[in-house]
Amino acid sequence: MADSEALPSLAGDPVAVEALLRAVFGVVVDEAIQKGTSVSQKVCEWKEPEELKQLLDLELRSQGESQKQILERCRAVIRYSVKTGHPRFFNQLFSGLDPHALAGRIITESLNTSQYTYEIAPVFVLMEEEVLRKLRALVGWSSGDGIFCPGGSISNMYAVNLARYQRYPDCKQRGLRTLPPLALFTSKEVGKRHRPNPGLLILISSQLSRDLPGLLPALPTSSKASLPPGGCASFQSRSVTTPSRRELRFWDLAPTVSEWSRLMREGKWSPRIWRGRLVWPRLRLTFHFFETFILDSGAVPFLVSATSGTTVLGAFDPLEAIADVCQRHGLWLHVDAAWGGSVLLSQTHRHLLDGIQRADSVAWNPHKLLAAGLQCSALLLQDTSNLLKRCHGSQASYLFQQDKFYDVALDTGDKVVQCGRRVDCLKLWLMWKAQGDQGLERRIDQAFVLARYLVEEMKKREGFELVMEPEFVNVCFWFVPPSLRGKQESPDYHERLSKVAPVLKERMVKEGSMMIGYQPHGTRGNFFRVVVANSALTCADMDFLLNELERLGQDL
Repeated sequence: MADSEALPSLAGDPVAVEALLRAVFGVVVDEAIQKGTSVSQKVCEWKEPEELKQLLDLELRSQGESQKQILERCRAVIRYSVKTGHPRFFNQLFSGLDPHALAGRIITESLNTSQYTYEIAPVFVLMEEEVLRKLRALVGWSSGDGIFCPGGSISNMYAVNLARYQRYPDCKQRGLRTLPPLALFTSKEVGKRHRPNPGLLILISSQLSRDLPGLLPALPTSSKASLPPGGCASFQSRSVTTPSRRELRFWDLAPTVSEWSRLMREGKWSPRIWRGRLVWPRLRLTFHFFETFILDSGAVPFLVSATSGTTVLGAFDPLEAIADVCQRHGLWLHVDAAWGGSVLLSQTHRHLLDGIQRADSVAWNPHKLLAAGLQCSALLLQDTSNLLKRCHGSQASYLFQQDKFYDVALDTGDKVVQCGRRVDCLKLWLMWKAQGDQGLERRIDQAFVLARYLVEEMKKREGFELVMEPEFVNVCFWFVPPSLRGKQESPDYHERLSKVAPVLKERMVKEGSMMIGYQPHGTRGNFFRVVVANSALTCADMDFLLNELERLGQDL
């Protein structure tokens, strides 16, 4: 321990508490807010893990430290953390720093309550319902239900659980072994958020995850055919590939049952993907197909999950067409709009989500494009039958007494599987109060404008090759260094091009100049994905991005 005076207990000393917090807030404003959002400062200060451990002095000791040391700890934590509010941070689907949302987060942490009963969170129970009502109205629903969840993955998994419970409401009492294997359909583009997780034994236990475009029977392997109690079965799925063009064509022809069986068995029915969205062959999905599907695989279809704003390419599935199929066959329609949901605020661009009002449930993450701050993830339902509580409720008597002195319908804790639940509504509510619908709409529209500016500037420069023309604020491209230009016909071109993004990513991070994500996608090699979401961005930041890539890659 350093030879400075140890920090005495602050308990019972309000003056000392105030002095400490004012000093900490000063550090936050100086380091995280002012410097952390300034283009004259680094996005990050990269250190290798062992060096960083030494700089932070992470060991926890038996004696406390002085206030001066504690403040230095705070400065160090901020200094060596990535500044996600920085205008040059393009790495994730969240970025930027809204001061009103930050104020809400500070108040939330200061009050330190849980959002499960009205008696301990009266303000936030009423506030959450009002925010959810506003979000539902933007979807197009005049009534419904909802809850804030710890992330879009949980929102999606809750939707799966609700769809299963609605179809088999006695599963809570009779157990999962009484259910047939279930099949859900979703695009390969959803990433990790809708893949059944074997660790979540209760939520999505007997689901058979499927690729929405293929509807190909993923039969269980012989060694894994049985469903474990409360667990996920393991299945094999056929891959779905083949890029094509734009419009999704839903089942315009009606093959016979034998034709369906033959096509599926022989693997000759393959959907296509264009711009990351689903492109369906001209085949009509009749009820006979579902009968055939059940006979062939033993799995019962119960849910379709469409995506509005895919993680990598920013694609939007055609919700009207998908809703038609779901309505025809009695399937629950869930829309994963975690990324793209905020587009509903824009009168100019909300057409990308046409048909979302026909969904049974919607996942929407305002902490992404609206910059409400992590985490802020809503699950919205059109249901008015209290399905959330009926599905997830355990009626714990120590929390949810039915003889309380107020309306117990205000207690929301039984809507979720977890018990304690953080307050996630205040930051969004306070930001919305400050900005209004119009201010938030301007943010969305400006992001689209800057994304288009970036694309047009790329087209003027040598060495930038678009993966596709974006329809959202995800701009995906390859940077082709001087040594590879004009060599597209070389047999090793794509292999060499795929190695460029990782090298440039290392250089930009170690210099701290900016952060851009990269990834492979299907058969495509590594390419950059710039997310244009920070409301502080300008055209100058777009120009810097292009110039910096040219500088970092000039010797490649």
